[in-house]
Amino acid sequence: MRVGNFTKAVAVAATVAWMAGCSTTDTTSDSGETMDKGSQQQDSASSSGTGSDGQMQSGQMADKMGKDAIANLQTVFYFDFDKAVVRPVGFEDLSAHAKYLADNPSARVVLEGHADERGTREYNIALGERRAKAVSRFLTVQGAASEQIEVVSYGEERPADTGSNEAAWSKNRRVELKYSR
Repeated sequence: MRVGNFTKAVAVAATVAWMAGCSTTDTTSDSGETMDKGSQQQDSASSSGTGSDGQMQSGQMADKMGKDAIANLQTVFYFDFDKAVVRPVGFEDLSAHAKYLADNPSARVVLEGHADERGTREYNIALGERRAKAVSRFLTVQGAASEQIEVVSYGEERPADTGSNEAAWSKNRRVELKYSR
């Protein structure tokens, strides 16, 4: 029986998410001491902004932790020539973006699809849209709500690199995640 690419991508993404959940919780502080995440989060909460009663409002804490969680994630995802399949190298970061969106229902993201200069304008607009929709499907399968995601395609109109060689074209075959909130 033949399994579709989408099913394979979902299976790989689920495996990556499961493996991420099984990672160790110990971290090393600047002083060389080993701390677990619970005490590390407690320390960071006690050193951050607080309300009038000395406690940070839960909404502020979740918002700060959410923004910190996505601040260092990849926001540009590259594609192979004439393909709209999310590369496995981006699964981990996309899963983290999906978790952020699931945990923050008011957050919104715009997925901007792009293509290189080869092909007609119409074809590249459609290809950019297929790429953005592939990322959108990945995010929704991982828990983000479809209402949080907007898909836009620029085709070849906004190149990251204006060169006309493989190095430039590979930079232009992409989807960019841009949070609107």
